[in-house]
Amino acid sequence: MPRRGSLQYWPRKRSRHSLVRVRSWVSTAGVKPSAFIGYKAGMTQLLIDDNHPKSMTKGTQVIFPATIVDCPPLAVCGVAFYKFNKTMTSVLAPKLAKELGKKIQLPKKTSASLADIKDFDDLRLLVHSQPKLTPSGTKKPKLLELAIGGSKDQKFKYAQDMLGKELSASDVLGDVHLLDVKAVTKGKGFQGTVKRFGVPIRQHKAEKTKRGIGNLGSWTPKRVQFTVAQSGKMGYHQRTEFNKELLKIGTNGEEVTPQGGIIKYGEVKNQYLLIKGSIPGPKKKAVVLTPAIRPNKHMMKGVYTVKSVLQ
Repeated sequence: MPRRGSLQYWPRKRSRHSLVRVRSWVSTAGVKPSAFIGYKAGMTQLLIDDNHPKSMTKGTQVIFPATIVDCPPLAVCGVAFYKFNKTMTSVLAPKLAKELGKKIQLPKKTSASLADIKDFDDLRLLVHSQPKLTPSGTKKPKLLELAIGGSKDQKFKYAQDMLGKELSASDVLGDVHLLDVKAVTKGKGFQGTVKRFGVPIRQHKAEKTKRGIGNLGSWTPKRVQFTVAQSGKMGYHQRTEFNKELLKIGTNGEEVTPQGGIIKYGEVKNQYLLIKGSIPGPKKKAVVLTPAIRPNKHMMKGVYTVKSVLQ
């Protein structure tokens, strides 16, 4: 009897935070941040010209499912400096949004300026999202450190120029074709072994439970092994989907918003992304978008042209 459930992710536990953490940063071409925070709005259908040279539908119009990601601009609220084997130093912008006070304790005095920082090995850009510009229903921003491409001096010059300003999705992902989407999946609550692990439903002549396992394992070793499928909480896991195709970066949200708004979301009023296929997580939740860390060379750029959105 084959075992049930994947051991690819272990332990099987819920995410600590609603926003994912990025463990590996992509080395971007040029001096710019390596990620962007967007809000999942929903899915739609796109009418697309297929120009892929090896496609069976080359030269015709096809319909693709796509996900709409609402991308309000990110506010650059500070710079974090790192010295290897030593503590971190951070410099905040002179003016901070009052909504940031819902996330961290704002300083009463102005912090040190960038001119005071002389010795450091690396730096990260401190940014926060602006959910007040979306219909997500929350004002508490998401705070994230973004890695920057380029040399040490180029990073410092870029951080100096961007401190206190805003980042748009086109600034970060304007020349990107493939994305890695990092998100926290939908929470399913407490579920049984059939839904959680795919255990087969037992026959009508079986004893005791019907939607459960037959036994808890062998007599020896005298314990229940961790590989045995059991009931528990399911979902709300941090996951990454690799090599999602970015079909379009739009500026007018009315192009993708149907009459009456997107169901369970509302109207898109900021820049938006159209990503081929689905992405993890429920609507209104924040996702982190990064350039692909291991891009598929066979997925060529510019082979799909979006003609219209089928609302």
